[in-house]
Amino acid sequence: MQHLTPQQQTLWLFAGTAVVLVIASLIGWILKLRVARNQPHGTIDNLNSRIKAWWFMVAIIGLAFLFGKTGVLALFALASFLALREFLTIAPTRRGDHIAMWVSFFVILPLQYFLIAIEWYGLFSIFIPVYAFLLLPIVAVMAGQVKEFLPRSATVQWGLMICVFCISHVPALLTLQIPGYAGRNLLLIVFLILVVQSSDVLQYVWGKLFGKHKIAPDVSPSKTVEGFVGGVASAALLGASLYWITPFNFWQAGLIALAIALMGFCGGLVMSAIKRDRGVKDWGNMIEGHGGMLDRLDSVCFSAPVFFHLTRYWWTL
Repeated sequence: MQHLTPQQQTLWLFAGTAVVLVIASLIGWILKLRVARNQPHGTIDNLNSRIKAWWFMVAIIGLAFLFGKTGVLALFALASFLALREFLTIAPTRRGDHIAMWVSFFVILPLQYFLIAIEWYGLFSIFIPVYAFLLLPIVAVMAGQVKEFLPRSATVQWGLMICVFCISHVPALLTLQIPGYAGRNLLLIVFLILVVQSSDVLQYVWGKLFGKHKIAPDVSPSKTVEGFVGGVASAALLGASLYWITPFNFWQAGLIALAIALMGFCGGLVMSAIKRDRGVKDWGNMIEGHGGMLDRLDSVCFSAPVFFHLTRYWWTL
């Protein structure tokens, strides 16, 4: 299918995703009717709510793609804003942190995405981890509240790193200049999201079917060794099969898919640890069946920068 235009490849991918979701919706409906007999059933109800959420998310991503680079930047800037709000809502902050938080939302976040829009990689890559990290404690200290100053400052910095810097690497894929791949960079985003999110879903499925050994019971009780191995391996195979939408060959696509699926799993564990520390189950309730924005993007947060820099280092000019 490599002879197809980028637009045709994207349409095929969305059509294939729609077919999968239709099949999943039918399976969920049959399970609810035959197994649960239209009565409440934890596993089946969770599965159906996840499928409904996927329909919504695919529609939103498809709409953003219609507007090209501008639409993608707007979508992920909004995602960063919502994710940062969720993070700081449950984080241990004080009144003296409000100015630093305001600067994070309304100065640093839009500037980060503006740097991506003008494709200034040199500053985009260091703006938050260098300049924002130095600026925020200075702003916070002006409030004069020194109690728990270090953990409070680190909390805001960590929120920016995860919710803005890491997530912004998804639209940053559009800035890469890859020989022989001009006009196809949207497909890199499709590849990243399909592999990482499929890994999450497949880990859930493998875990429900074969999971016996908990991999991190105190952090994420639902994750099992069997689910991890089956999900990551399946996602790597899926990534390899999608090589035709990337600048990679079959084996390269498989190895990169393996790397980002592993990082996605680690990201999920880290973000779960933060939730456990704060005593919450989900980051929010914005997305039915998926919790908040961060519950859906926790894997992407860790996999996007790795995918971006692997691709930039080995495949760009």
